[in-house]
Amino acid sequence: MKILAFFAHPDDETIFLGGTFAFLAGRGVEIHFLCATRGEGGEMGDPPICAREELGQVREEELRCAVKVLGGESTRFLNYRDPEVGSNGDLFSFTDNLEDLVHDLQAEIQRVQPAVVITHGPGGEYGHPAHIQAHAGVMGALTHSSSKSPIVYAPSYHSRKTGVFTPEPDFLLDISSSKTQKTQAITCYRSQHDLFLRHGEARAGRPVTLPEIVRTEEGLFRIHPPVSGSPDDLLAELLFERSIPIQK
Repeated sequence: MKILAFFAHPDDETIFLGGTFAFLAGRGVEIHFLCATRGEGGEMGDPPICAREELGQVREEELRCAVKVLGGESTRFLNYRDPEVGSNGDLFSFTDNLEDLVHDLQAEIQRVQPAVVITHGPGGEYGHPAHIQAHAGVMGALTHSSSKSPIVYAPSYHSRKTGVFTPEPDFLLDISSSKTQKTQAITCYRSQHDLFLRHGEARAGRPVTLPEIVRTEEGLFRIHPPVSGSPDDLLAELLFERSIPIQK
């Protein structure tokens, strides 16, 4: 089975679903990673590990490192540029032309021929405009496709404020067996370590280490087609192996 994993920025794939991807690769699934941008607008570390103009190349190599650790088959980029975060922390989408993004994604889906696409959800996890745009691009590509559409899944976002996954996942996965790989993949992102640790410290209320911020649960929900459990959903069969009960 082939999966096309499409995300807006380097590190999205690891933070949201690194343990799941490592588990699936270990079960023989061929995962092709596609990133809209090289994360040029993100943080550079504290102290900075590179100049702003070098960040895209640095984060490209960080993603390639993470994909190798997670067992991915390939890494490609769509070459959109990630805008810098605004002075008030404002976040932005990466293109003004959704039609071009849809066309690019149609070409990638045609090239890979995946049974499943895993991408951002319609709410962008925590409302990130670039994540929402990536989701819209995938759905637009499927709408205009003349061939059989792949099944689409997205990560359920675990909020540090509420302690729950949103939307409610179809599969809540125990990724304890691949936590080491996810931790190693996170370690690849040297430019983002300070950001990860700040978020982890805000959640824990104390200083933390990188291994401490890696959760052992990840969630996914099915977007397209909306009805889960169909006979052709081979991914669901694999995810069921690591599923744990969802607390209501």
